[in-house]
Amino acid sequence: MGGDLIEETAKKFNDEILRYISDNDMIDLALIREKIEMRNRQEILDKHPYRIYQGNDKKWYTYLPDDEKGRRQRKRNTKKEIEEVVIKYWKDQEENPTVKQLFNEWLETKHSRNIQNQTVDRYKRDYKKYLSTLSNRKIKNINECELDDFLVDMVFENNMTAKSFSNVRILVRGIWNRAKKKKLVDFRINDVLDGLELSKNDFRKPEKTTQVYTDKEREIMVEYLKEHMDTCNLGLLIIFASGLRIGELAALKPGDISDNKIRITKTEICYEARKGKYVYEVRAFPKTEAGIRDVRVQDDFIFFLKKAVQMASGQQWLFQKNGERMKTYQFQCRLRYICKKLNMPVKSPHKIRKTYASCLIDNGVPEDIIISQMGHTDIETTKNHYYYDHYDDTEKDKIFSNIQII
Repeated sequence: MGGDLIEETAKKFNDEILRYISDNDMIDLALIREKIEMRNRQEILDKHPYRIYQGNDKKWYTYLPDDEKGRRQRKRNTKKEIEEVVIKYWKDQEENPTVKQLFNEWLETKHSRNIQNQTVDRYKRDYKKYLSTLSNRKIKNINECELDDFLVDMVFENNMTAKSFSNVRILVRGIWNRAKKKKLVDFRINDVLDGLELSKNDFRKPEKTTQVYTDKEREIMVEYLKEHMDTCNLGLLIIFASGLRIGELAALKPGDISDNKIRITKTEICYEARKGKYVYEVRAFPKTEAGIRDVRVQDDFIFFLKKAVQMASGQQWLFQKNGERMKTYQFQCRLRYICKKLNMPVKSPHKIRKTYASCLIDNGVPEDIIISQMGHTDIETTKNHYYYDHYDDTEKDKIFSNIQII
């Protein structure tokens, strides 16, 4: 507040000085304004990314950005006329930018704060999936009511979960907060978001049967992995035995295995370095601070830990193929292949982790041990997001047949 007052006072003082000088014929104020306008115009032209040139037909040409084609050509009779087209375009972009421009600006600010690359990739995917229809809309032309309607319709049209909508809220808040700071809109985005007429029942609930492996599916899958034990299948088997995150598995080294324990200190991250080019690298710390932990496996699975270390003898990484560290996507692709081969629904490695958590809870494992094994900060995270019914109908019938109700 104090800085704004000082700036406002200084501007008023400077204006009064200029007015005094002008009134006393000491300087031509109109000339100064003209010079400033010329300088501003030249700055815009200097920043214009395309060449302004005269064609063989004596007409003047340049290009302007275009979201669909990348760029589009513009033509005028004189150089001054084509420059006016350029200046008008960029002034309009600055004074009333599109939603996409503001999203990109907001994303740049996140980059400058050292946000993780994979988080940026998720923001881009969510924007493309849910907000891209607003991309070319001018921010000043979208009022509160229209934005409210758009967000509510988005939830129903996309059959969104509460989690998905929460992720999109981050983007919407970022875009419109930036617009507010630039004085492009006069409403607060938090008022819009808080006023949305949405209840918990409006969001899709994840289907429980698709979130975990049933006991029968797990039994069949584990048996298959044991019978076809190459490096990749051994890694998947260890996830069933430990509930590791797939990124943690791919970052393991032989020295991380000790008796019945797996020491977790690292994880693999994936991000898009440039369009269509993804980078997989090991980060020297896990997903969360709680992720640094020792994960224990049952005695029945110690053999497989020792087997993994034996197969990795002389290697830098616990899971390598052709001299290179195996990446998360290789385990994911293998699991997808096996699911199809065994005629069971395709479920990701993360679903194995949820299956593991559900089994720990159902078997009455103490909560402190559960959150330690999972790398969570509290048991509510495990119960709310990882605990699902993993019994199929046959198993449920067997359970009910042994219950004396009356």
